[in-house]
Amino acid sequence: MTWTQNYTPVFDSLAASALVAVVPAVVLLGLLAFFHVRAHWAALAGLAAVLAAAVLVYHMPVQMALAASAYGALYGLLPIGWIVLNVVFLYDITVKTGQFEIVRHSIAGLSADRRIQALLIAFSFGAFIEGAAGFGAPVAISAAMLIGMGFRPLLAASLSLIGNTAPVAFGSLGIPIIALAEVTGLPLLDLSAMVGRQLPVFSLLIPFWLVAAMTGWRGMLQVWPVCLVGGLSFAVVQFLVSNFHGPWLVDTASALASMGAILLLLRFWRPRMVWRFAEEAGPESAAVLLPRSVVFRAWSPWLILTVAVFIWALPATKALLSGVGEMKFPIPALHQAVFKAPPLAPELKAESAIYTLNLLSATGTAPLLSALGAGLLLGLRPRELARTYLRTIWRVRLSLLTISGMLALAFTSRYAGIDSTLGLAFASTGPLFPFFSPLLGWIGVALTGSDTASNVLFGNLQQITAHQVGISPVLAAAANSTGGVMGKMIDAQSIVVAGVATGQQGQEGLILRSVFWHSLTLAALVGVLVFLQAYVFPCVVP
Repeated sequence: MTWTQNYTPVFDSLAASALVAVVPAVVLLGLLAFFHVRAHWAALAGLAAVLAAAVLVYHMPVQMALAASAYGALYGLLPIGWIVLNVVFLYDITVKTGQFEIVRHSIAGLSADRRIQALLIAFSFGAFIEGAAGFGAPVAISAAMLIGMGFRPLLAASLSLIGNTAPVAFGSLGIPIIALAEVTGLPLLDLSAMVGRQLPVFSLLIPFWLVAAMTGWRGMLQVWPVCLVGGLSFAVVQFLVSNFHGPWLVDTASALASMGAILLLLRFWRPRMVWRFAEEAGPESAAVLLPRSVVFRAWSPWLILTVAVFIWALPATKALLSGVGEMKFPIPALHQAVFKAPPLAPELKAESAIYTLNLLSATGTAPLLSALGAGLLLGLRPRELARTYLRTIWRVRLSLLTISGMLALAFTSRYAGIDSTLGLAFASTGPLFPFFSPLLGWIGVALTGSDTASNVLFGNLQQITAHQVGISPVLAAAANSTGGVMGKMIDAQSIVVAGVATGQQGQEGLILRSVFWHSLTLAALVGVLVFLQAYVFPCVVP
């Protein structure tokens, strides 16, 4: 059985069809934003809505619609859920063995100046955690660390949210970019490179912005060398790794470079005056100096992860593992059965649906091996490791369900042609589309709480619209992720996590107001940058 997509199924009208096509996104985002429904239930409700639209309105055969949903859910579990599970497992091991607390003290002891502490924890170290775990962990950990060091709860929450912007697009070992490549079919390395030619501008800006939000512009100017060194080192490594290696280690390498550069600078330069909070009267407390061997041991799990993922992503390693244990099989009732029609294809084009299973080549295997090795190195017995892994699985079970539901929704929308309808409608913005492209990603992250989810929901729509208005689909798809990172500081999930981590349950509205205008302004600046890249500097697009 074959079936051809129809982009205007409602009265042969694009406007009327678009109203139907937007319903699944409205259901998902509305439940999250206004009714505060938990993410996994919202994802399942959105999936039910897209299945109803696909079958009842777009007249997609039921068997094909269910196959598309199953394909998306499967991909959500492997490899995306596999990566999330294993990086969280590594983090849980460091907490269980007490090594994460040592990592926290090692950062706090670098400087007594509150501005530098905020920069190191909210920006640099938060980016490191984003690269390894993501999904709310950086905000929770950074905010809790700042509270433990004496920062006021609201300020700790705000700084953690602002700092957790530059690394989000490459979080959790590059999951947002990996998911974006999957739903759009665009080359993964091209998307990684394009995002890596947009975000470094803001990676350089965010440290200045973060300190200015804390102390004002005058206070920021007193420590501008630290902001410059921390941001510039992060931006340079972010560009190099994303363009010449891939999305997997961008945050980890950039964060380590930023922390190392700041540490090196502090050996030769200190601010004239140590800035502290007004209520902190009396002499400064002496920093606790930990032996280097203790610090190195605490950092060793993260260093093992960095080396393992780097080796795993090398072309030579990929070639060596290519085909080893790999299984490919077409999705029944879907592969070569759905045809994309003009104007989105010059002629009828059969869509492929082939699922590839290869745990050895999946990036999530490297974190698992790193976690097991680190656990044994830190003295955990195999039985303790097994118990910890089971607890980790239980802790992330709803996150895995949410990811699968989001991917199922996106794949169904893609194969039914629903996102194509929206793309054709969105193309009506014409030449201004490059400016609004990142704002769509911003809205997606603000409402879903995830750059991955936003890329899954709107990535293919961005690509379709780009073709219609005549700009690079790689630029538009990347803009969705880059603009989305600025929405991370105002999404409900991050706000709630920040409130819980700082003991401000019930004050989420206050936290949101403290960062909203930062978020909107930065998102608009991303729009300006993408507009310039589309029309003034198109040579930067891969």
